[in-house]
Amino acid sequence: MKIAFISTRGIPNNYGGFEQFAEYISVGLAKRGHEVVVYSPHFHPYKENNYKGVRIKHIYSPETWMGSSVGSFFYDFSSLKDALKNEKFDIIYEAGYTSIVPAYIWFNVKNIKYPIFTTNMDGLEYKRTKFNKWVQKFVFWEERMTVKHSHYLIADNMGIHDYYKEKYGKESKFLAYGADIHDNYNEEFLKEFGLEANNYYLLVARLEPENNIVMAIEGYLASKENGKRPLIIVGKTNTPHGKELVAKYGHEKSIHFVGGIYDFNKLNSIRHFSFAYFHGHSVGGTNPSLLEAMASDCFILANDNIFNKAVLGENALYYPDHINVTNLLNNIESLAETHKKSFIENNLEVIQKEYSWEKLVDEHEKYFLWLLEEYKKKTLKP
Repeated sequence: MKIAFISTRGIPNNYGGFEQFAEYISVGLAKRGHEVVVYSPHFHPYKENNYKGVRIKHIYSPETWMGSSVGSFFYDFSSLKDALKNEKFDIIYEAGYTSIVPAYIWFNVKNIKYPIFTTNMDGLEYKRTKFNKWVQKFVFWEERMTVKHSHYLIADNMGIHDYYKEKYGKESKFLAYGADIHDNYNEEFLKEFGLEANNYYLLVARLEPENNIVMAIEGYLASKENGKRPLIIVGKTNTPHGKELVAKYGHEKSIHFVGGIYDFNKLNSIRHFSFAYFHGHSVGGTNPSLLEAMASDCFILANDNIFNKAVLGENALYYPDHINVTNLLNNIESLAETHKKSFIENNLEVIQKEYSWEKLVDEHEKYFLWLLEEYKKKTLKP
Protein backbone atom coordinates (compact mmCIF):
# COMPACT_ATOMS: atom_id res chain seq x y z
CA MET A 1 0.00 0.00 0.00
CA LYS A 2 0.97 3.61 -0.47
CA ILE A 3 -0.06 5.57 2.62
CA ALA A 4 0.17 9.27 3.54
CA PHE A 5 0.07 10.77 7.03
CA ILE A 6 -1.04 14.42 6.92
CA SER A 7 -1.42 17.19 9.53
CA THR A 8 1.31 16.21 11.96
CA ARG A 9 4.29 18.37 12.80
CA GLY A 10 6.56 15.80 11.26
CA ILE A 11 8.85 12.99 12.30
CA PRO A 12 11.02 12.14 14.12
CA ASN A 13 8.77 13.26 16.95
CA ASN A 14 9.84 16.33 18.87
CA TYR A 15 6.40 17.66 19.64
CA GLY A 16 3.56 15.48 20.90
CA GLY A 17 1.00 12.71 20.60
CA PHE A 18 0.12 12.66 16.90
CA GLU A 19 3.80 12.97 16.00
CA GLN A 20 4.78 10.09 18.26
CA PHE A 21 2.00 8.02 16.71
CA ALA A 22 3.00 8.98 13.16
CA GLU A 23 6.60 8.02 13.82
CA TYR A 24 5.91 4.59 15.30
CA ILE A 25 3.16 3.57 12.87
CA SER A 26 4.82 4.89 9.72
CA VAL A 27 8.18 3.28 10.51
CA GLY A 28 6.43 0.02 11.43
CA LEU A 29 4.46 -0.04 8.18
CA ALA A 30 7.55 0.85 6.13
CA LYS A 31 9.40 -2.11 7.67
CA ARG A 32 6.61 -4.33 6.38
CA GLY A 33 7.18 -3.18 2.83
CA HIS A 34 4.56 -0.46 2.45
CA GLU A 35 5.39 2.89 0.87
CA VAL A 36 4.74 5.46 3.58
CA VAL A 37 4.95 9.24 3.35
CA VAL A 38 4.76 11.63 6.30
CA TYR A 39 4.14 15.30 5.55
CA SER A 40 6.31 17.61 7.63
CA PRO A 41 6.47 21.41 8.01
CA HIS A 42 9.56 23.03 6.53
CA PHE A 43 10.72 24.27 9.94
CA HIS A 44 11.06 20.78 11.39
CA PRO A 45 14.70 20.30 12.50
CA TYR A 46 15.00 16.99 10.61
CA LYS A 47 15.82 17.99 7.04
CA GLU A 48 16.44 14.62 5.38
CA ASN A 49 13.97 13.15 2.89
CA ASN A 50 13.92 9.71 4.46
CA TYR A 51 13.57 8.53 8.05
CA LYS A 52 13.94 4.82 8.80
CA GLY A 53 12.38 3.89 5.47
CA VAL A 54 9.63 6.53 5.60
CA ARG A 55 9.66 9.24 2.93
CA ILE A 56 9.39 12.77 4.31
CA LYS A 57 7.76 15.53 2.30
CA HIS A 58 8.74 18.96 3.56
CA ILE A 59 5.88 21.44 3.03
CA TYR A 60 6.10 25.16 3.65
CA SER A 61 4.13 26.28 6.71
CA PRO A 62 3.60 29.96 7.59
CA GLU A 63 3.19 29.00 11.25
CA THR A 64 6.53 30.52 12.21
CA TRP A 65 5.29 34.05 11.45
CA MET A 66 1.52 33.59 11.37
CA GLY A 67 1.06 31.44 14.48
CA SER A 68 -0.06 27.81 14.65
CA SER A 69 -3.79 28.48 14.95
CA VAL A 70 -3.91 30.14 11.49
CA GLY A 71 -0.74 28.83 9.85
CA SER A 72 -1.80 25.21 10.25
CA PHE A 73 -4.76 25.76 7.87
CA PHE A 74 -2.36 26.79 5.08
CA TYR A 75 0.06 23.97 5.90
CA ASP A 76 -2.69 21.34 5.82
CA PHE A 77 -4.13 22.77 2.59
CA SER A 78 -0.72 22.64 0.88
CA SER A 79 -0.06 19.12 2.17
CA LEU A 80 -3.39 17.81 0.88
CA LYS A 81 -2.94 19.60 -2.45
CA ASP A 82 0.44 17.92 -2.90
CA ALA A 83 -0.97 14.52 -1.90
CA LEU A 84 -3.75 14.80 -4.49
CA LYS A 85 -1.83 16.45 -7.33
CA ASN A 86 1.66 14.97 -7.08
CA GLU A 87 1.22 11.52 -5.55
CA LYS A 88 -0.98 8.46 -6.05
CA PHE A 89 -1.83 7.28 -2.57
CA ASP A 90 -4.12 4.42 -1.64
CA ILE A 91 -4.82 5.75 1.86
CA ILE A 92 -4.64 9.28 3.25
CA TYR A 93 -4.62 9.33 7.04
CA GLU A 94 -5.61 12.69 8.46
CA ALA A 95 -4.36 13.35 12.02
CA GLY A 96 -7.07 15.52 13.57
CA TYR A 97 -9.58 17.70 11.77
CA THR A 98 -9.41 21.26 13.13
CA SER A 99 -7.24 22.66 10.33
CA ILE A 100 -8.06 20.35 7.40
CA VAL A 101 -11.81 21.03 6.98
CA PRO A 102 -11.47 23.95 4.50
CA ALA A 103 -9.19 21.76 2.36
CA TYR A 104 -11.66 18.85 2.55
CA ILE A 105 -14.41 21.16 1.29
CA TRP A 106 -12.24 22.91 -1.34
CA PHE A 107 -11.08 19.61 -2.88
CA ASN A 108 -14.55 18.05 -2.51
CA VAL A 109 -13.07 15.09 -0.68
CA LYS A 110 -16.41 13.39 0.00
CA ASN A 111 -16.85 12.84 -3.74
CA ILE A 112 -13.30 11.64 -4.40
CA LYS A 113 -13.44 7.89 -4.93
CA TYR A 114 -9.71 7.30 -4.53
CA PRO A 115 -7.52 7.69 -2.50
CA ILE A 116 -9.46 6.67 0.59
CA PHE A 117 -9.63 9.29 3.33
CA THR A 118 -9.75 8.33 6.99
CA THR A 119 -9.70 10.95 9.75
CA ASN A 120 -8.63 10.55 13.36
CA MET A 121 -11.16 12.66 15.28
CA ASP A 122 -8.92 13.15 18.34
CA GLY A 123 -10.91 14.54 21.32
CA LEU A 124 -14.01 16.70 21.69
CA GLU A 125 -12.11 19.68 20.35
CA TYR A 126 -14.97 22.18 20.60
CA LYS A 127 -15.02 21.69 24.38
CA ARG A 128 -11.47 22.91 24.83
CA THR A 129 -11.72 25.89 27.14
CA LYS A 130 -8.71 27.61 25.58
CA PHE A 131 -11.14 28.50 22.78
CA ASN A 132 -13.60 31.36 23.21
CA LYS A 133 -17.27 30.64 22.50
CA TRP A 134 -17.03 31.75 18.85
CA VAL A 135 -14.05 29.52 18.18
CA GLN A 136 -15.85 26.67 19.95
CA LYS A 137 -18.84 27.16 17.63
CA PHE A 138 -16.52 27.14 14.61
CA VAL A 139 -14.76 23.98 15.78
CA PHE A 140 -18.12 22.28 16.38
CA TRP A 141 -19.05 23.17 12.79
CA GLU A 142 -15.74 21.66 11.68
CA GLU A 143 -16.56 18.46 13.57
CA ARG A 144 -19.86 18.16 11.67
CA MET A 145 -18.16 18.90 8.35
CA THR A 146 -15.50 16.27 9.00
CA VAL A 147 -18.14 13.65 9.69
CA LYS A 148 -19.85 14.67 6.46
CA HIS A 149 -16.77 14.80 4.21
CA SER A 150 -14.41 12.10 5.47
CA HIS A 151 -14.84 8.63 3.99
CA TYR A 152 -14.06 6.90 7.29
CA LEU A 153 -13.50 7.99 10.89
CA ILE A 154 -11.02 6.78 13.49
CA ALA A 155 -11.55 7.09 17.25
CA ASP A 156 -8.59 6.63 19.58
CA ASN A 157 -10.85 6.05 22.58
CA MET A 158 -14.10 4.07 22.96
CA GLY A 159 -15.71 7.11 24.57
CA ILE A 160 -15.06 9.04 21.35
CA HIS A 161 -16.30 6.07 19.29
CA ASP A 162 -19.58 6.03 21.22
CA TYR A 163 -19.94 9.81 20.91
CA TYR A 164 -19.86 9.74 17.10
CA LYS A 165 -22.22 6.78 16.99
CA GLU A 166 -24.75 8.49 19.26
CA LYS A 167 -24.35 12.05 17.93
CA TYR A 168 -24.17 11.39 14.19
CA GLY A 169 -25.08 7.73 13.74
CA LYS A 170 -21.62 7.33 12.22
CA GLU A 171 -19.38 4.34 12.85
CA SER A 172 -15.70 4.89 13.60
CA LYS A 173 -12.82 2.48 13.89
CA PHE A 174 -11.28 2.26 17.36
CA LEU A 175 -7.50 2.47 16.98
CA ALA A 176 -5.55 3.64 19.99
CA TYR A 177 -2.13 5.16 20.56
CA GLY A 178 0.69 3.12 22.02
CA ALA A 179 3.34 3.24 24.70
CA ASP A 180 6.65 1.55 25.41
CA ILE A 181 7.45 -0.17 28.70
CA HIS A 182 10.92 0.82 29.88
CA ASP A 183 13.38 -0.63 32.37
CA ASN A 184 16.06 2.08 32.33
CA TYR A 185 14.72 4.35 35.09
CA ASN A 186 17.41 6.41 36.78
CA GLU A 187 16.95 7.91 40.23
CA GLU A 188 19.78 10.35 39.50
CA PHE A 189 17.38 12.45 37.39
CA LEU A 190 15.48 13.39 40.55
CA LYS A 191 18.41 15.39 41.94
CA GLU A 192 17.95 18.15 39.35
CA PHE A 193 14.55 18.90 40.91
CA GLY A 194 15.44 18.21 44.54
CA LEU A 195 13.13 15.20 44.67
CA GLU A 196 13.21 11.97 46.64
CA ALA A 197 11.91 8.70 45.19
CA ASN A 198 8.34 7.84 46.19
CA ASN A 199 7.99 11.15 48.02
CA TYR A 200 6.24 13.54 45.60
CA TYR A 201 3.08 13.87 43.54
CA LEU A 202 3.33 14.43 39.81
CA LEU A 203 1.14 16.05 37.16
CA VAL A 204 2.24 16.11 33.51
CA ALA A 205 0.06 18.06 31.08
CA ARG A 206 -0.27 21.01 28.78
CA LEU A 207 -1.27 23.79 31.13
CA GLU A 208 -4.75 24.32 29.72
CA PRO A 209 -8.04 24.65 31.67
CA GLU A 210 -9.58 21.41 30.37
CA ASN A 211 -6.75 19.44 31.96
CA ASN A 212 -8.11 20.44 35.38
CA ILE A 213 -4.81 21.45 36.95
CA VAL A 214 -6.59 23.85 39.32
CA MET A 215 -8.71 20.95 40.57
CA ALA A 216 -5.61 18.95 41.50
CA ILE A 217 -3.82 21.94 43.04
CA GLU A 218 -6.79 23.12 45.13
CA GLY A 219 -7.48 19.60 46.31
CA TYR A 220 -3.84 19.10 47.21
CA LEU A 221 -3.52 22.42 49.07
CA ALA A 222 -6.56 21.61 51.23
CA SER A 223 -5.25 18.14 52.10
CA LYS A 224 -2.97 16.76 54.80
CA GLU A 225 -0.38 16.05 52.11
CA ASN A 226 0.29 19.78 51.58
CA GLY A 227 3.79 20.30 52.96
CA LYS A 228 4.41 16.58 53.33
CA ARG A 229 5.02 15.50 49.73
CA PRO A 230 5.38 18.29 47.11
CA LEU A 231 3.23 18.48 43.98
CA ILE A 232 5.41 18.68 40.86
CA ILE A 233 3.79 20.12 37.73
CA VAL A 234 5.44 19.41 34.38
CA GLY A 235 4.34 21.49 31.40
CA LYS A 236 5.28 24.67 29.58
CA THR A 237 4.23 27.66 31.67
CA ASN A 238 4.15 30.16 28.79
CA THR A 239 0.51 29.43 27.88
CA PRO A 240 -2.05 32.01 29.07
CA HIS A 241 -3.43 29.51 31.58
CA GLY A 242 0.08 28.46 32.57
CA LYS A 243 0.92 32.07 33.41
CA GLU A 244 -2.27 32.35 35.47
CA LEU A 245 -1.40 29.20 37.41
CA VAL A 246 2.15 30.37 38.17
CA ALA A 247 0.88 33.78 39.26
CA LYS A 248 -1.70 32.24 41.58
CA TYR A 249 0.15 29.22 42.95
CA GLY A 250 3.83 29.81 42.21
CA HIS A 251 4.42 31.16 45.73
CA GLU A 252 3.17 27.96 47.38
CA LYS A 253 6.13 26.16 48.94
CA SER A 254 4.79 22.69 48.08
CA ILE A 255 3.82 23.44 44.46
CA HIS A 256 6.70 23.28 42.00
CA PHE A 257 6.25 24.32 38.35
CA VAL A 258 9.26 22.83 36.56
CA GLY A 259 8.35 23.65 32.92
CA GLY A 260 8.43 21.18 30.07
CA ILE A 261 10.68 18.11 30.18
CA TYR A 262 11.52 16.79 26.70
CA ASP A 263 14.14 14.17 27.58
CA PHE A 264 11.96 11.05 27.67
CA ASN A 265 14.40 9.07 29.80
CA LYS A 266 14.32 11.84 32.38
CA LEU A 267 10.54 12.29 32.20
CA ASN A 268 9.82 8.57 32.45
CA SER A 269 12.13 8.30 35.46
CA ILE A 270 10.35 11.20 37.18
CA ARG A 271 7.04 9.46 36.44
CA HIS A 272 8.30 6.12 37.70
CA PHE A 273 9.57 7.38 41.06
CA SER A 274 6.50 9.47 41.91
CA PHE A 275 4.32 8.47 44.86
CA ALA A 276 1.16 9.15 42.84
CA TYR A 277 0.33 10.73 39.49
CA PHE A 278 -2.53 13.13 38.62
CA HIS A 279 -4.19 12.82 35.22
CA GLY A 280 -6.78 15.56 34.79
CA HIS A 281 -7.48 15.48 31.03
CA SER A 282 -11.20 15.68 30.35
CA VAL A 283 -12.10 16.42 26.71
CA GLY A 284 -11.54 13.02 25.25
CA GLY A 285 -9.27 10.86 23.24
CA THR A 286 -6.67 8.49 24.61
CA ASN A 287 -4.03 10.83 25.91
CA PRO A 288 -0.46 9.65 25.21
CA SER A 289 0.77 10.99 28.55
CA LEU A 290 -1.72 8.72 30.33
CA LEU A 291 -0.42 5.65 28.50
CA GLU A 292 3.14 6.69 29.32
CA ALA A 293 2.22 7.06 33.00
CA MET A 294 0.69 3.57 32.96
CA ALA A 295 3.80 2.20 31.26
CA SER A 296 6.04 3.93 33.84
CA ASP A 297 4.48 2.16 36.85
CA CYS A 298 2.55 5.20 38.09
CA PHE A 299 -0.14 5.01 40.78
CA ILE A 300 -2.77 7.06 38.96
CA LEU A 301 -5.37 9.49 40.33
CA ALA A 302 -7.59 10.44 37.39
CA ASN A 303 -10.32 12.91 36.56
CA ASP A 304 -13.64 11.06 36.59
CA ASN A 305 -14.79 10.94 32.96
CA ILE A 306 -15.66 8.31 30.37
CA PHE A 307 -12.47 8.81 28.38
CA ASN A 308 -10.10 8.11 31.27
CA LYS A 309 -12.27 5.22 32.46
CA ALA A 310 -12.20 3.70 28.96
CA VAL A 311 -8.43 3.37 29.31
CA LEU A 312 -7.88 2.82 33.04
CA GLY A 313 -11.00 0.85 33.96
CA GLU A 314 -10.83 -0.08 37.64
CA ASN A 315 -7.08 0.49 37.87
CA ALA A 316 -7.10 4.09 39.12
CA LEU A 317 -8.64 6.28 41.81
CA TYR A 318 -11.05 8.85 40.36
CA TYR A 319 -12.00 12.38 41.40
CA PRO A 320 -14.79 14.57 39.95
CA ASP A 321 -13.81 17.76 41.82
CA HIS A 322 -11.19 19.27 44.15
CA ILE A 323 -13.08 18.12 47.28
CA ASN A 324 -12.68 14.53 46.17
CA VAL A 325 -8.99 15.16 45.48
CA THR A 326 -8.64 16.30 49.09
CA ASN A 327 -10.52 13.24 50.36
CA LEU A 328 -8.30 10.91 48.33
CA LEU A 329 -5.10 12.54 49.56
CA ASN A 330 -6.26 12.55 53.18
CA ASN A 331 -6.54 8.76 52.90
CA ILE A 332 -3.73 8.19 50.45
CA GLU A 333 -1.58 5.98 52.69
CA SER A 334 -4.28 3.35 53.18
CA LEU A 335 -5.45 3.65 49.57
CA ALA A 336 -1.89 3.14 48.32
CA GLU A 337 -1.41 0.13 50.60
CA THR A 338 -4.63 -1.41 49.29
CA HIS A 339 -4.47 -0.54 45.59
CA LYS A 340 -1.09 0.72 44.39
CA LYS A 341 0.62 -2.59 43.63
CA SER A 342 -2.37 -4.16 41.86
CA PHE A 343 -3.22 -1.00 39.89
CA ILE A 344 0.35 -0.73 38.60
CA GLU A 345 0.55 -4.42 37.66
CA ASN A 346 -2.83 -4.36 35.93
CA ASN A 347 -2.03 -1.20 33.97
CA LEU A 348 1.27 -2.67 32.78
CA GLU A 349 -0.61 -5.73 31.56
CA VAL A 350 -3.09 -3.48 29.72
CA ILE A 351 -0.21 -1.63 28.03
CA GLN A 352 1.41 -4.90 26.96
CA LYS A 353 -1.82 -6.40 25.61
CA GLU A 354 -3.71 -3.40 24.23
CA TYR A 355 -1.27 -0.55 23.63
CA SER A 356 2.01 -2.03 22.43
CA TRP A 357 3.25 -0.32 19.29
CA GLU A 358 3.76 -3.62 17.49
CA LYS A 359 0.12 -4.54 18.09
CA LEU A 360 -1.00 -1.11 16.88
CA VAL A 361 1.09 -1.40 13.69
CA ASP A 362 -0.71 -4.74 13.13
CA GLU A 363 -4.11 -3.15 13.70
CA HIS A 364 -3.45 -0.18 11.43
CA GLU A 365 -2.14 -2.43 8.66
CA LYS A 366 -5.24 -4.64 8.92
CA TYR A 367 -7.50 -1.58 8.95
CA PHE A 368 -5.87 -0.05 5.86
CA LEU A 369 -6.14 -3.39 4.02
CA TRP A 370 -9.80 -3.55 5.04
CA LEU A 371 -10.37 -0.07 3.61
CA LEU A 372 -8.97 -1.22 0.27
CA GLU A 373 -11.15 -4.33 0.32
CA GLU A 374 -14.22 -2.20 0.99
CA TYR A 375 -13.28 0.04 -1.92
CA LYS A 376 -12.92 -2.97 -4.24
CA LYS A 377 -16.31 -4.33 -3.18
CA LYS A 378 -17.98 -1.00 -3.97
CA THR A 379 -16.26 -0.53 -7.33
CA LEU A 380 -16.90 -4.12 -8.47
CA LYS A 381 -20.62 -3.96 -7.73
CA PRO A 382 -22.68 -4.52 -10.89
